[in-house]
Amino acid sequence: MSDAARRTTQFLRRYVKPRLPTLIRAAKMIQPTTHRLIKGRPAPFAPDVAADWTPATGDAVATLFFLHGGGYLIGAPRQFRFVARRFSDAGFDVFMPSYRLAPEHVFPAALEDAFAAYQTLLRAACGPIVLAGDSAGGGLAVSLMLRLRAEGLPLPVAVALFSPWTDLAAASPSVRANEEKDALFTRKVILIGGRAVLGMANARDPFASPVYGDLAGLPPMLVHAGADEALRDDSTRLVERARTAGVDAQIELWPDTPHGWQLMPFIPEAVESRQKAIDFLKEKLRAV
Repeated sequence: MSDAARRTTQFLRRYVKPRLPTLIRAAKMIQPTTHRLIKGRPAPFAPDVAADWTPATGDAVATLFFLHGGGYLIGAPRQFRFVARRFSDAGFDVFMPSYRLAPEHVFPAALEDAFAAYQTLLRAACGPIVLAGDSAGGGLAVSLMLRLRAEGLPLPVAVALFSPWTDLAAASPSVRANEEKDALFTRKVILIGGRAVLGMANARDPFASPVYGDLAGLPPMLVHAGADEALRDDSTRLVERARTAGVDAQIELWPDTPHGWQLMPFIPEAVESRQKAIDFLKEKLRAV
């Protein structure tokens, strides 16, 4: 893999990982300020919905419903607009909804917000829909599909997931096996984050931790995760369960890449991973 990825992983492991809880608290404190500084761009069909809209460059092939990461603790759609642009340049209208964050709003607040936003998109009849998400947003994307299926609503054509956090119980073997190698997370940080999100809910509730859910009937999915991530097996277990349930599920594990590398524009693997996701989504759209 690239020198940029290796150097970034080394930097994060040495300087960010030991200070991660403090950095998350700081990011949470300044988020309202950064949110005010970046002007919102609501979707034209849903001006009152808390979401960010990035229209496709040229004719749109589909609408991408993108759920951002941040451990359910930090992050806002407009802060992920640079990622949305990469997909809009590839021909996707990108609808990135906001959702309430923990610990102020615990499970199922984020899922309820994502579900409501998706219903808005369905009512707008914007053509075919595909789904993507990174980290917590990736896990939320799978939970959303379980909720849509339970309610008998149309599912997206396909889904692309980047290092999805699918087990808030932190029971994946890699949480322990990769704890030292992971560039950002320790098992303790994952457990504390999960408890902040869950409140009093059961960590193995499939709508909170979709790796425990019945995945039958879900659309084709592509999953990318880092081979050395503590959350690696949140992806491998998800794909294994999806395949057992008859889902077309593909996975690729990337060496020497930190969690969330797709959001790091200075890493060549970010471009490659996003392009593979774009190609996958378009392939499944052509098959409809």
